[in-house]
Amino acid sequence: MPSTETVRRQRAMGGALGVIVLGAALVYHFFPRVFHVNPAELAPRQASPIGYANAPGRRPAQSAQGSELDAGPPLTLAPAAVIAARMSKGHPNLPEQLSADTPEIQALLARAGKALREGRLAGTDGAAQLYAKALHDKPDSRAAAEGVNQVRAQLVALIGQNIAVGDADSAQELLTDLRGLPNSGADVAQLEQHLKTLAKVRPMLAQAAALLQQGKADQPQGASALDLYRQVQVLDPPNAMAEQGIFQVQRAVLDRALAAVAQNDFAAADKALAEAATIRPGSQQLADVHNRVEGIRQQRAGGLLAQARSALDAGNLDLAQRLAGQAQALQPGLKGIDEFQQQLTNARLYASYKPGQVFSDRFVDLPGQAPAMVVIPTGSFQMGAADAEGDHSDAETPRHQVTIAKGYAMARSAVTVGQFREFVRASGYQPDSVKLGGASVYDERSGALRDDPRATWQDDYAGHPAQDDLPVVNVSWRDASAYADWLSQRTGKRYRLPSEAEFEYALRGGTQTRYWWGSQAPTRKVENLTGSGDRSPSGRRWSNAFPGYHDGYWGPAPVMSFEANPFGLYDMDGNVSEWTTDCWHDSYMRAPVDGSAWLNPGCSVRVVRGGSWGSSPDQVRSAYRQGADGHVRSARVGFRVVREL
Repeated sequence: MPSTETVRRQRAMGGALGVIVLGAALVYHFFPRVFHVNPAELAPRQASPIGYANAPGRRPAQSAQGSELDAGPPLTLAPAAVIAARMSKGHPNLPEQLSADTPEIQALLARAGKALREGRLAGTDGAAQLYAKALHDKPDSRAAAEGVNQVRAQLVALIGQNIAVGDADSAQELLTDLRGLPNSGADVAQLEQHLKTLAKVRPMLAQAAALLQQGKADQPQGASALDLYRQVQVLDPPNAMAEQGIFQVQRAVLDRALAAVAQNDFAAADKALAEAATIRPGSQQLADVHNRVEGIRQQRAGGLLAQARSALDAGNLDLAQRLAGQAQALQPGLKGIDEFQQQLTNARLYASYKPGQVFSDRFVDLPGQAPAMVVIPTGSFQMGAADAEGDHSDAETPRHQVTIAKGYAMARSAVTVGQFREFVRASGYQPDSVKLGGASVYDERSGALRDDPRATWQDDYAGHPAQDDLPVVNVSWRDASAYADWLSQRTGKRYRLPSEAEFEYALRGGTQTRYWWGSQAPTRKVENLTGSGDRSPSGRRWSNAFPGYHDGYWGPAPVMSFEANPFGLYDMDGNVSEWTTDCWHDSYMRAPVDGSAWLNPGCSVRVVRGGSWGSSPDQVRSAYRQGADGHVRSARVGFRVVREL
């Protein structure tokens, strides 16, 4: 829409008559719907002085070929009668009628009116001369004066239309007729000025049109159609043909954008759109093409993302990454791209699971399922004890950084008696407590562990039949490994015991403090620990325990009876200590830094990690580690499994 400043400038150009003269060219600019301009029809057409085609003595417009009349885009202007009707309102002053028109004057006025209606303005029997004669013969005839005003208005409108379409010859001929009318001096002066301007810009418009046909719409800079149209607008700001020419220039640039999109070159399309925006900012055709390009961009980016999802589903992660990258480059804000990138990351690191997700694999060959597993996030941590950490041993040093680059899942709790029983029944496996005979159990009378040849994995810490929800104890490293192998066979997934690094990383849960809950004795029930408030069945107390702590258990508690650590794991630092895959080493010198197990062929001593129901506070530290012969069956040692992703 035109600015109000432009409207005010137009209204100031010479009064009402000047406005109408310029209106023929400006109505297109301000009210394109009134002019019925169809921008889609861009083929050159023959221009004609519309509204004066049947006027006597007027030459037809020149042909389009080689004509300066077609120097600009085609225009369809409002009828001259409409413009003249508006102009006539600008001449309200009529003479005072002193006496009635004589029959002769009335006859003359009738002939003039008929000529006006038939479009015969000029000539010996034209409306102009007839009204002028009537006014001359009877100067106070209001009808004659009004007729002269109407003829003047139509002539001004027709001349203005001819100027608008570039037909200077027809405008000049009509101007001769206008000069013969009384009180037309101001109109003639303004129209002559516009004809002079037209004479300057008409060759420029013709050259601009030629450049446009040669494909030089906006390039080369300084010698393009756009440059000439801009120059015309400097000389003749309301020039409608220059405005229409600039419309066509922008159309050509927008066509380049669409052509680039057809070649899948969205960078070139964006460049063309940016150039088009500088030509006619905010135009409707710019908005339409921009929306079209964005729609195609979104459609193609969405198609690439759909292909990426298909590649991800097929397990082709590299192809999925490439396709997603192309989609994101094409449309950075594409809906769903962030979610897909997270899915791709999870697929690479967590086999399409999410960190913290809990799942359970079903058996493929018999009823049942594996223990509930928690997906552990990737990351790095400092393994071992800091030099300033009290009660640490040399076996916990040197402290070193370990990076877990691939996600894994760890059982939420230690394997229970019920779960181990299912394994023994289904597999026929004979645990070492049965095969080799006995285990170590807690002796209430002495307050220490003792060997009991009758104790098996089916017993609790004191040698009594165990409930199914208690963590299984009295199992050897071989028993624990056999259970993990059995899960692998039943599920088709890779189950094993955790490496020592995986266990400490999971135990810490992202912390680096003495314990996963902090550096001091717990103030809430976080684990099944040795507390100063705990009592055995006979009233015994711990000699070395967490002060002020009481969890209500002497011996193992049912799994998951306490708080989960930050990774969602239960009983990692209490209840029972647990077997890991690693062979025992006296320090961390040359230990792996990638989270893998540290193994030696034929080793018999394995690493046990995590505190138990009978561990002293220094043995519950996150860095604490101990070694045990792989055949040991203890009422304080159980295990949990890891599932590779």
